[in-house]
Amino acid sequence: MTSQATSRTKGEQTRTAILDAALALAARDGLEGLTIGLIAERTGMSKSGVFAHFGSREDLQIATLRAYHERFEATVFAPALRKARGLPRLEAMFANWVEHVRSVEIPQGCIYVSGAVEFDDRPGPVRDALVEMVGAWQRALERAIEMAVQERHLRADTDAHQLIYEIYGIMLALHHEARLMRAKGSVTRAKTAFARLLDAYRAPVDDPTRRARRTT
Repeated sequence: MTSQATSRTKGEQTRTAILDAALALAARDGLEGLTIGLIAERTGMSKSGVFAHFGSREDLQIATLRAYHERFEATVFAPALRKARGLPRLEAMFANWVEHVRSVEIPQGCIYVSGAVEFDDRPGPVRDALVEMVGAWQRALERAIEMAVQERHLRADTDAHQLIYEIYGIMLALHHEARLMRAKGSVTRAKTAFARLLDAYRAPVDDPTRRARRTT
């Protein structure tokens, strides 16, 4: 391995260590709680060393958002792609999302939720990045819903945007009840609410188009 490749590997490892520390701090204190000084203290680096990887606090905040988004996609979205098109995939996306909330976000906090509170009325690159990432997840949900309609799993008149709105309502309620109120059974209630929601949109079993789909 050349010295240049070794240096690049060390640089990547250092950047990953910085982002790991930033993710932990942002989950606890929000994106506004991130400072170059705190990251330097947490990682045992100098401020100038952190600056070498992130030229500004804003750059660090955006990179932290991107790292969070990549991990969210890897644990929530990517595994769901192995499921069949339509409702099985949508159900897997929701189940993975709930598990991510249960195992990661309830104990540590959700950067999407805290970021929305911090930046909803603050225009700028950090807000733009947050909107872009949340929008990407919503578009993935929209595609899954549209596939479920195409597969005749959901009614033809299903309004994907309305369904996504209602799914988000369930997830925000889960955050509120589990993280703020410490209410027991919140995850089970979220799953029950989602099942009832799908029932409201599910294509009827005696739908002739559904029967035709099964026999072709």
